[in-house]
Amino acid sequence: MHFTDRQKEIIAIVKQYEPIPGDAIAKHFGLTKSTLRSDLAILTMTGILDARPKVGYFYTGLDFQPLLADQFRSMTVSDLMASPINISAKTTVYEAITTMFLYDNGSLYVTEDDSQRLLGLISRKDLLRSVATHGNPNEVAVALIMTRMPNIIVVTPQTPLLEAGQLLVDHRVDSLPVVNNLEDQQVLGKLTKTHLVDCFVRALVSEENL
Repeated sequence: MHFTDRQKEIIAIVKQYEPIPGDAIAKHFGLTKSTLRSDLAILTMTGILDARPKVGYFYTGLDFQPLLADQFRSMTVSDLMASPINISAKTTVYEAITTMFLYDNGSLYVTEDDSQRLLGLISRKDLLRSVATHGNPNEVAVALIMTRMPNIIVVTPQTPLLEAGQLLVDHRVDSLPVVNNLEDQQVLGKLTKTHLVDCFVRALVSEENL
């Protein structure tokens, strides 16, 4: 939930002077209490502030739990997904290694050249294992070492973000391919643990700065 600048200022005032009557809050703005009634109602209904008769308003300190949780529950993969790095099944292991480090990427998606349909996934571990066991990386195609469908966990842009995060944790993978649907499986993007952590930290910092 997003608060207006005035609502954020009310929260700051209550934090500093609690308990503080509504009239005193209004005085800080040079306004009447009735002018702030809707703002105070929103802040109390959302649990940010608590109001006690003949005492005033208190800051509850409970803003993070309900509001941040609600924010994440309302988000889908489309809100956070990034552009994928796709390669052809004919790409050599050497080319895949170069691409991975060039784009500082933890995984590459192997797709059909025309349809971009997901065929497989290459991770850093796959490339290291290939170099150690298959010899010259210039002579080995990624099709020989990739993890193949249907052994790849995928999501769609409409997948709830919390559900996608749970998949990352449960399957112990670093990223999830984002496909247009579960039938065509055309790669549209990717979702990584890093994206989720960045989103969480930004939201937490935003809440702390209220």
